Amino acid sequence: MTTHRPRRRTTGAAAALVACSAALAALLTGCSTADAICSDGEYPVQNIGATGGQCVADGDKVPKGTFRYPEDKTPKHVDDKWDIYWQTHTIDEHGAIIKAPQDS
Repeated sequence: MTTHRPRRRTTGAAAALVACSAALAALLTGCSTADAICSDGEYPVQNIGATGGQCVADGDKVPKGTFRYPEDKTPKHVDDKWDIYWQTHTIDEHGAIIKAPQDS
């Protein structure tokens, strides 16, 4: 004689697992800002005549000795097109884009 066990209903548990997996995936991928150049509420600046820079709070003036990137050449994320470009370029004291010195 074969005994059949009643099947347990797991649709509620399965749905909860799917929802948790989707939330975890969102946190680990598209919702991440870990690779942003600056945090929300900040903008990037670079040192005049050299590479390297900092982030400045929106509304604050550009610190002395730095420049704000041209609007169409502003890096947004680490290793994006403009982040890579500004690793080898800078702006001189006259506002011209130049190759950055080797030691900067």
